[in-house]
Amino acid sequence: MDAAFTAEQDEIRRTLREILGKRCGPDEVKAAVRTAAGHDRELWQQLARQLGLPGIAVAEEYGGVGCTPADLALACEETGRVLLPSPLLATAALCIPLIAALGTAAQRSALLPPLAAGGLTAALAVSGPALATALALTGEDTAGHWSGGGRAGGVQARADASGGWRLYGEVAQVLDGHSAALLLVAAHTGGFARSRTLLFLVREDAPGLARTRQAVLDETRPQARIELRDVPAELLGDEGSDVLGALRATGRTASAVLAAEAVGAAGQALARTLEYVRQREQFGRAIGSFQAVKHRLADLYVQVQAARSAAYYAAWDPDQGGLALAQALEALRLTAGEAIQLHGGIGFTWEHDAHLYFKRAAADELLFGPVHRLRAHAADRAGLFAAPAGSSGPVPVPAPAHGAAHDAAHGAAQDADPAGGPRTTPPATPPAPEKVAV
Repeated sequence: MDAAFTAEQDEIRRTLREILGKRCGPDEVKAAVRTAAGHDRELWQQLARQLGLPGIAVAEEYGGVGCTPADLALACEETGRVLLPSPLLATAALCIPLIAALGTAAQRSALLPPLAAGGLTAALAVSGPALATALALTGEDTAGHWSGGGRAGGVQARADASGGWRLYGEVAQVLDGHSAALLLVAAHTGGFARSRTLLFLVREDAPGLARTRQAVLDETRPQARIELRDVPAELLGDEGSDVLGALRATGRTASAVLAAEAVGAAGQALARTLEYVRQREQFGRAIGSFQAVKHRLADLYVQVQAARSAAYYAAWDPDQGGLALAQALEALRLTAGEAIQLHGGIGFTWEHDAHLYFKRAAADELLFGPVHRLRAHAADRAGLFAAPAGSSGPVPVPAPAHGAAHDAAHGAAQDADPAGGPRTTPPATPPAPEKVAV
């Protein structure tokens, strides 16, 4: 493994940091998220034209840049630094890989070029708060029960007389669902006899489609509620497609992208805090000169660097994305919380910029975590707690160093004769405690 960045990757990072540094200050971010689209459309088009950001991991035959998902992750580290509100995650990290993996040749030719050019944006709609489950980030659901499973709730699909499909149901917490021109909707079909989950394409102007932007904790990640009332839809791929497998593969890549994005946010939160403690004075000296503050900042630095190393490794090997995402989300949560603390009274005001990072940390853990479940699933996939070969039970837990078992073994060892046989005389028993009248 060569951990060094190429000249092209360094150039992408440098150019992207320069553009975002000019256009994505805290005030610009707050203004952009409060527009109808939830992001700066002009900036989005600039990033698409100048850097090809939406199509950075799309093959050149479909109008993309032709880079790898690792390049997308490195770019998202820069967007995470400024908490860029954009359709990049929903379009490039979630929808484009699914269309490339499941779509027919005609669908790929029709959809991937405008998505790569930034003229078309997309959003993935899965039932309820099940995005992490659908992407297999926090657990495996091989039956696809998160999509409804034929019961009430979720989105149901049925074939109509003309050979098309109709969708009905509703989906909450759809990232960029209010502004995306194309929706990828996961729906259950086949009832109990042929139960399966399929993905469908729904256009923004489809009759019966209603979209409502929701009030969320992190405004830089806009979400919407999608209602489908007998909406015409186009099946993505064919009925025999391995939708659940494609979602799992997309989840591995997306987790690496999310980890890099969280590391960028954590690094910037730490940098802003360092700048503040150098300037803020108390008792005639900068508060950053106090040993207690230095210790806290040193711990944060180690946490962020460890998360960055994990994110870079996951960009090279997406199978490690879940563990890297857990490390990065934890680093972002700790760094954002300490940033508020170390900014003192001004940091606790809701309008302070530090809260942008704190909200991102909390919202990402709600959407893609929590951290302990990400780690537990990574441990399950690695087989850390699997039963040994030839054993049908769980992993044996070693006996504690002290306790009844240890005392029994210790007593048996002392009772044994040095020559190898048991002693003929029983060991001396301790005298019974005397009863003392009080």
